[in-house]
Amino acid sequence: MEIEKLSYYFDLKDFKHKDLFESSCYVFDFLKTLPDYIKNNLRHGIHGEVMKGAYVGDNVFLGKGSVVQPGAWIHGPAIIGENCQIRHGAYVGANTLAGDRVIIGHASEVSNSVFLNDSRAPHFAFVGHSILGNRVNLGAGTKLSNLKVMATEIEIKGIKTGLTKIGAIIGDDSSLGCNTVTQPATFVGKKVFGYPNMLLRGFVSSNTVLKLRQNQEEVPFDESK
Repeated sequence: MEIEKLSYYFDLKDFKHKDLFESSCYVFDFLKTLPDYIKNNLRHGIHGEVMKGAYVGDNVFLGKGSVVQPGAWIHGPAIIGENCQIRHGAYVGANTLAGDRVIIGHASEVSNSVFLNDSRAPHFAFVGHSILGNRVNLGAGTKLSNLKVMATEIEIKGIKTGLTKIGAIIGDDSSLGCNTVTQPATFVGKKVFGYPNMLLRGFVSSNTVLKLRQNQEEVPFDESK
């Protein structure tokens, strides 16, 4: 299980905020520094389009070419890069950091998370205390669970993380099928492709297809019954 090598999951060379990860010993350590990083680097400015009916808080940076559609709510603090789409009904909570060409879509809720360039949570997603790598796509209804039922500290391979909330670490070019749910502290490598309706936990190695099999039965319909 790779929990120390950022390079196993992400290519950060084109990410404008790669400095966030400078002090990370483990992949999940960015969650400890993310609030301060945003606080220290956020310069309020709306350089994109906020459409009528959308709400953008005072502590938000919105890059050039980005659009916030009607019904979307950016609470912040948040840094949103260039040419992003915050679509109708999306909720962007505290400590959200998005690169360029990111999509946070209809009825998706995100907070305390990082979106690398071209990542997408386009429909009905929950992304909390997580990071989506470059070009990651979440199928409709995907939920990245971030809190254990007992709300206790999360341990990984016997390592105390100091965190009660860790969602999913999803590597570059991975794609999860519709209605996928990840358990807290799920680590997914690069180029992982999952079938719909999967429940994921633990570590999934790079270059993997995750298949879910189910039986489909066809029974003739008897109108006399």
